[in-house]
Amino acid sequence: MSRPVISEIRPHIRDYAELTSLEVELAKDRNSLLVLPVGACEQHGDGLPLGTDTIRAAHVARAVVDRLRDSADGDQVRAGSAFVLPSIDYGVSPHHRFLPGTINIGPQLFVDLVSSIVRQLADAGFDRLLVITGHGGNLAALGVVQQSLLATHPDFVFAYAPVSALATEATAALPRTEVSGHCGESETSQMLAIDESLVDSGHLNPGATRLDDLDPRARLSRTKSPSTAVTFDRYADNGVLGDPRTATAAAGEDILGEVIDRLVAYCQELQRL
Repeated sequence: MSRPVISEIRPHIRDYAELTSLEVELAKDRNSLLVLPVGACEQHGDGLPLGTDTIRAAHVARAVVDRLRDSADGDQVRAGSAFVLPSIDYGVSPHHRFLPGTINIGPQLFVDLVSSIVRQLADAGFDRLLVITGHGGNLAALGVVQQSLLATHPDFVFAYAPVSALATEATAALPRTEVSGHCGESETSQMLAIDESLVDSGHLNPGATRLDDLDPRARLSRTKSPSTAVTFDRYADNGVLGDPRTATAAAGEDILGEVIDRLVAYCQELQRL
């Protein structure tokens, strides 16, 4: 019995999980770009949700795919040429494990999970994928995935990118404390811009803000290179780096806008390969 053949993917479909099996075949024929949001379930201070990193990654992924679809010119980028995969909501979070709410799956399980997903997609006929991670702790593991794929699927284009680190200009404009980062000015601003109702603004409390307030090992861990690490309870009782009280939705919109612009430009190049 022969299967039916379709010529178009329903134009409103943006999520891979909403495609039919027939539409998946057409998406592969069109060399569709797949975008995989990954995050974490971990403590984010007293005022941000545990899923902050996943929420931000998923928001950016959807915005990037929407922009790619809206800017399709019919020649190089066609409708149905980019889709958001179901997100991975757990990440590499051993550095947060001593603070409430964290669920850490560890680097090996994360590598195995992402690798399994990507290899199945590659074996099915897809040839390009971008991972967007809202959690910096996933980056090293994603590098391992990338190198492993070069050994098994060298023709598959696997790219990965963080969220906050791409917004160099908008982040530089923030009123940040000397120590800043996790649950701080940038992440909180982004969450306010995405969904203010998810932020418990009355409990946005500062954490570590000055290097002199850290013990010697924690202070050394703030050096970019050489690199060492500590668990986040060594920084502050609430696991916060910076002062989230200065965060604003407007700043978050600027940060997310810069991130999305950069990723859309990159993805347009991916789609032309």
